[in-house]
Amino acid sequence: MPENQRTNRGASFGKLSLTLFFALFYMTTLSASKELSSKTENVSHSEPVAENHSHKSTHAVNESITHAAGHTETESKFEPGKMILDHVSDAHDWHLWGEGDHSVSIPLPVILYTSSQGLSIFLSSNFQHGHSAHQGFVLSEEGVVKWEEESNEAAIYDFSITKNVLALLIGSIFLIVLVVKMARHYTNNQGKAPKGIYNLIEPLIVFVRDDLARPTIGKRADAFVPLLLSIFFFIFVLNLFGLIPVFPGGANVTGNISITLVLALVVFITVTLNGNKYYWKHIFMPDVPVWMYVIIIPIEILGVILKPFVLMLRLFANITAGHIIILGFFSLIFIFGNMNPNLGFAVSPLSVAFTVFMSLLELLVAFLQAFVFTLLSTIYIGMAVEEHHH
Repeated sequence: MPENQRTNRGASFGKLSLTLFFALFYMTTLSASKELSSKTENVSHSEPVAENHSHKSTHAVNESITHAAGHTETESKFEPGKMILDHVSDAHDWHLWGEGDHSVSIPLPVILYTSSQGLSIFLSSNFQHGHSAHQGFVLSEEGVVKWEEESNEAAIYDFSITKNVLALLIGSIFLIVLVVKMARHYTNNQGKAPKGIYNLIEPLIVFVRDDLARPTIGKRADAFVPLLLSIFFFIFVLNLFGLIPVFPGGANVTGNISITLVLALVVFITVTLNGNKYYWKHIFMPDVPVWMYVIIIPIEILGVILKPFVLMLRLFANITAGHIIILGFFSLIFIFGNMNPNLGFAVSPLSVAFTVFMSLLELLVAFLQAFVFTLLSTIYIGMAVEEHHH
């Protein structure tokens, strides 16, 4: 079959699947609306209370029914926004399964320093999911450790091993072990082709060195290759760990703006320290008429600041958006299940299918974001060390 026909059939199949999904979505929503309307009509057309009942007792009965209905609705209500934010944000424990007070999680060390109490170290399980205070501290709904007494405004320095910190340590240890074993493998097998996982990693190393660093940076490329390889594999491995739904995966490390900020600062400091005289001359003494310096120089300085800012936001936004989309598709099961259990079962196959599809797509995004961050870093370094050409 010709390649263009295969492509057209694949596109048609994708459009058909998307159309069926939204059609089912519309039908289930319409069914839920009709069922809700019918229940409302039944309540409004129910038989009136007997006249011999007093107005006071009728009012009490209505209040008790309303309270019971509201209590049931509160208990069974599913909050997708809260669930998604809890999964993509940092935490003082590593959630495994369950929700609310019935959730099972791994408690992590809470390390605090205050001027009044000094160093305080304890496990996050002492907070009992935010319902209990410990040593004068409480855990807020946002996951921030605060004083139990709201009037206390003394500074709290938090050095806790949070979920993202632990995931960062696990990913770093994994990378160190992998690199050390790979170095030993090459030392003991000089002149031989790599095997196993090393055969998978070698093309990535060669790609970063020969296709990114050397063509862009030039003669000084090899001096920056270790840094670029560290950035690439650090982001790539943590992106992959974030796609694993069970421990030690699932942490949104590269989707944490603090982590991307540090990576961007590393690139910014590298560019600033290695920029040659031609690089700085282009910023502070560009080849334009002197009267244009008032316009060009502020723009060039702003560009120096915006480059790492763009690196930080690009990685943070793309990785976080991927997690939110996956969790959003998965939440449809519980959203429709709260309306009617049959609706939850009806939506679940498509919801799971789209969740799996997005997870597979995120495997590509994990590589692309590591590649894009490394590519932009290489371009910025190349601009800083580029020699002047007459």
